[in-house]
Amino acid sequence: MVISVEDRPHAADEMLWVREAYGLEVEGDVPPRLTDTPAPAGRELTAAERSRWAAVWPVLWRDVIEHAGRPTDHAAMERLMGRDLPADERGSLLSRVMGPSWRDEFGDAVFDDPSYRAWQDRSFEAARTGRHLPLDEQPERRDLDALVPAWRRGLERIVVLACRGPYVRTLGSRALLVTTEVREESRAYRAALASFTPH
Repeated sequence: MVISVEDRPHAADEMLWVREAYGLEVEGDVPPRLTDTPAPAGRELTAAERSRWAAVWPVLWRDVIEHAGRPTDHAAMERLMGRDLPADERGSLLSRVMGPSWRDEFGDAVFDDPSYRAWQDRSFEAARTGRHLPLDEQPERRDLDALVPAWRRGLERIVVLACRGPYVRTLGSRALLVTTEVREESRAYRAALASFTPH
């Protein structure tokens, strides 16, 4: 049995930062707020920008998390390592491996902000210095008897968002999206694993 856990989905983290740092009010099926609330972004959005960003966010969010739930494309990654790969093919493969992102739609400049850098630094430091559980205390080991039936139904990947509050979604036929809070609490994690139904 092999289960991968993606607890640092970069494109999803960036989108969650944008939502909070720019105070976007987005509609639809969206996760709760980040556990580490970022400072407001240094730039004010115009009314037109705010309207467009709020409209694009939930659509792009769906694409980003769907990609996060897919298995790693090892063949594409290997091809990317080739030195003789033409530039246009490299760009296409890189896009396939990395998936959609806020940067694709709005550029890199939005992340050249002190709020983003400070938030990213805190996240990196928390991951580096955080409490690392022994293998037998990892949530997947702790709740193995709930994980096995989900794996038998096709679960291969668990994507974890650093958000406060419960949020659980099945991503396609192979992945489950949960918040850190859900994964850390055994009863909630067991219920999330039981809810996994491929579609």
